[in-house]
Amino acid sequence: MTDPRMSRRQFVALPAAAACLMLPSVSAFAQNYPSRPIKIVVPSPPGGTTDLIGRLIANQLQAAWTQPVLVENKPGAGLRLGADYVAKSAPDGYTLLMAAVHHSIAQAVYKKNSYDLQKDLVPISIIANVPNVLIVSASLPVKNVQEFIALAKSQLGKISYGSTGYGTAHHLIGEQFNDMAGTQLLHVPYKGSAPAITDLMGGQIHAMFDTASSCLPYITSGKVRALAVTSGKRSIALPDVPTLSESGLTGFDIATWFGLMAPAGTPKAIIAQLQTEIARILAVPEIRQQLSNAGAEPVGSTSEQMGSQIDAEIQRFSALAKKINLELD
Repeated sequence: MTDPRMSRRQFVALPAAAACLMLPSVSAFAQNYPSRPIKIVVPSPPGGTTDLIGRLIANQLQAAWTQPVLVENKPGAGLRLGADYVAKSAPDGYTLLMAAVHHSIAQAVYKKNSYDLQKDLVPISIIANVPNVLIVSASLPVKNVQEFIALAKSQLGKISYGSTGYGTAHHLIGEQFNDMAGTQLLHVPYKGSAPAITDLMGGQIHAMFDTASSCLPYITSGKVRALAVTSGKRSIALPDVPTLSESGLTGFDIATWFGLMAPAGTPKAIIAQLQTEIARILAVPEIRQQLSNAGAEPVGSTSEQMGSQIDAEIQRFSALAKKINLELD
């Protein structure tokens, strides 16, 4: 029986106090993290840059922790299928998304998304920036950007370029190229970079705007030809390849970032722990060299910095999509 001398305020406070005793605090929960396997969802097929960076981070996290860190490939819908899966997962830190600039672009160009990048997912850290490269089939008779533009203009609508799907960075780069160069490159979407570059080498498509990490081995082996990088500055992995801006398309500057995100509602202590781990991993000289060898520039941002960048990108790409009249269902 309740003590009759107990005040009403004290009585009302009893259930809340009992709940606090029964439930672990967020900080205590984070201290026990991870207590079971973690899954990093890569929203593209094996073999591309998203997969490469996802597996590199997974291996390093697993080496540091006693729990397995697994990579699960969920390609489709321009990398949105995997993002939707993570957005609808439990916000406990055990299902993470290997996100990319493609997700900012998708938020800007799709009329209907099954998730909201800014509301349903929370940033952890940008891992690396990777320049994109305009590559062409080795059999295509062009040696530089101006020759490629001339060829495309002589065969309007017949010269094709592959992408990792509608609404991805590779797609939007191609559309901006068309807008600035006055060409009509035919867009051919794929589920990921690996199948697209296979078709490029086989001659089924003529060109791609691919990330340096994915296409670097094929450039160095001579299986494809690099004409220019799409970022504002040259790639550290391809210092002799000019930028599109240097090649006559002044001001062209679209690069690709890759980073980790988690479902909205994931405890802040876990987000901070993961961000700290990413920063630690990216400070290891061997890891930095591995990324540099693949054409990636290590970053290691905070959650807040990543969120601000995503917000700015969505505004930028929304304006670009409106200018070129690009809106996807």
